[in-house]
Amino acid sequence: MRITLNRSLLVGISTFIGFLLLGALGGELRTSSWADAITIQGSGATFPAPLYQLWFVQFNKTHPDVQINYQAIGSGAGIKQFQSGLTDFGASDAAMTDEQIAATKSGVQLIPMTAGIIVLTYNLPGAPSDLKLSREAYTGIFLGKITSWNDPAIAKSNPNVQLPATKITVVSRSDGSGTTYVFTSHLSAISDAWKNGPGHGTTVNFPVGVGGKGNPGVTALVKQTPGAIGYVEYAYAKQNNLPMADLENKSGSFIAPSLPAGQEALGSVDLPSNLRAWLPDPPGANAYPIVTYTWMLLRKKYDDPQMANTLKAVVLYGLGDGQSFSSQLGYIPLPASVISEDKAALANIS
Repeated sequence: MRITLNRSLLVGISTFIGFLLLGALGGELRTSSWADAITIQGSGATFPAPLYQLWFVQFNKTHPDVQINYQAIGSGAGIKQFQSGLTDFGASDAAMTDEQIAATKSGVQLIPMTAGIIVLTYNLPGAPSDLKLSREAYTGIFLGKITSWNDPAIAKSNPNVQLPATKITVVSRSDGSGTTYVFTSHLSAISDAWKNGPGHGTTVNFPVGVGGKGNPGVTALVKQTPGAIGYVEYAYAKQNNLPMADLENKSGSFIAPSLPAGQEALGSVDLPSNLRAWLPDPPGANAYPIVTYTWMLLRKKYDDPQMANTLKAVVLYGLGDGQSFSSQLGYIPLPASVISEDKAALANIS
């Protein structure tokens, strides 16, 4: 049965209540109770939060003995809390680096759980909902070199559009963010000026503009500021009925954000054994140019065996039945090969 949910309500809830039950990795979930109730703490990325929320709510219906509290505070803060032992799992759109992993007690197992598209959403009254932005245009905007919407760099890609002279307001993330990491990695891949200037990372000093906290904060600022443009996860823009620009990809085609265009981008990169892969500028005539996996961060060794088995159950649900909700909420379902590698990686957790 198809389940339709108000995604705005999901985004606004910061505590996720879950579930679950599983004997061992590969075992089947059942509706009987755990011997003891268990509470799991997690924090991190806002990017996948609505999907994770849905997984937890659905799981809770048949597994009420486990409570999962997840705070969508951004990838950077989520990694720090996970490293310090404040949480049992983390979530990040920027896969942890070798240095971050080495500094984390009990080891780290990264599990890509879903994937998504990062879009440029804008608020320009009178403009079409599919404005085309070349690489020159959108790098220039975020570098602060293009300051009005009727700039020639924008106009030449939209020859039949009367663009206003409205001032451009750039909206970026104010918090440490995997979304920022992915977006600025893309800008660094296509622009030497960006690579040698602001660079890439979970926190970047943008040359111009204002900051919003989380994907919801950026979405809200764009929505209330005429002339604004910001980068957010696809589903946030879609849910809020914001226009999304068609972006020029590596082959020179202007591609509208869509799940098929994201799937083509994912298909261009194979996951290595450590399950970390970045797509800063994917090839393919129909590939959308800004696509990313997003990861759950688990410890390789937990002091409590029940915690380890419960978290494995969480992951198995997300990789199984949970994937069926991905498209509904605007996420890219994982390829079967990635799901298989994820399940194998769970053997590293004890």
